[in-house]
Amino acid sequence: MASAAQWLEGARPRTLPNAIAPVVAGTGAAASIDGTVWWKALLALVVALALIVGVNYANDYSDGIRGTDDDRVGPLRLVGSKLATPTAVRNAAMVSLAIAAVAGIAVSLTSAWWLLLVGAVCIAGAWFYTGGRNPYGYSGFGEIAVFVFFGLIAVCGTQFVQAERVDWVGLVCAVAVGCFSSAVLVANNLRDIPTDTESGKQTLAVRLGDARTRTLHLALLLVPFVATLALTFRTLWVLAGLLALPLAIKANGPVRSGNKGLDLVPALRDSGLAMLVWSVATAITLAS
Repeated sequence: MASAAQWLEGARPRTLPNAIAPVVAGTGAAASIDGTVWWKALLALVVALALIVGVNYANDYSDGIRGTDDDRVGPLRLVGSKLATPTAVRNAAMVSLAIAAVAGIAVSLTSAWWLLLVGAVCIAGAWFYTGGRNPYGYSGFGEIAVFVFFGLIAVCGTQFVQAERVDWVGLVCAVAVGCFSSAVLVANNLRDIPTDTESGKQTLAVRLGDARTRTLHLALLLVPFVATLALTFRTLWVLAGLLALPLAIKANGPVRSGNKGLDLVPALRDSGLAMLVWSVATAITLAS
């Protein structure tokens, strides 16, 4: 039976910046047009955190029952390591997604009814990433989904529920955070190319191959800093987002150096940290 610490590790805490950063950036974008509503921001954060924990447990469950994680290089997987039953992990995913649904309904009913439809799409996207008969994560669409769900929808949605509109600043922030978030997944899938190839999981990294995946990681990390330059048309203070540049360079280091396997884990961590630092610095300056 898995311990509490192992359940926590199974939730993949290194991915939490992917949930926190878009809400921070979206709130900063809302503040830049005087639209901050803090309790809605907190509800959006609950939605994002519950969704990412839900998708992580759902991924653990679906990959585990398929045998994809039987010979895994990387952090702990509950089902693959047989520390928890598939049913228990599936139930944990369902509870997490249910929490996201409840918080999402609350924020939708106080903002716009059609956000219920957006929320339903997000929950379906979380489950069918690796679940169902034809999971889209096995067909190379994972990075696109992350860009859409944890970039465009999360950032623009956070701005909209607070300010009741999305402006160009929110959209630029959404693109930046989406690229950061996708870079985290690219680093993860780069690490897993050998095992994913063997198990028939056709991620984007498997399709592109090792060399082009490394180039993609670099490109995704560069886009947010181009976005920073664009945001200077709102305020020059957003150049504070460049504080994340050293972290981004560090994140790309293991990728750039040709590291493989567990040696790529720091690239995941530092890509997420760079995203969080960029989002916080950008949000603070947009709100000032």
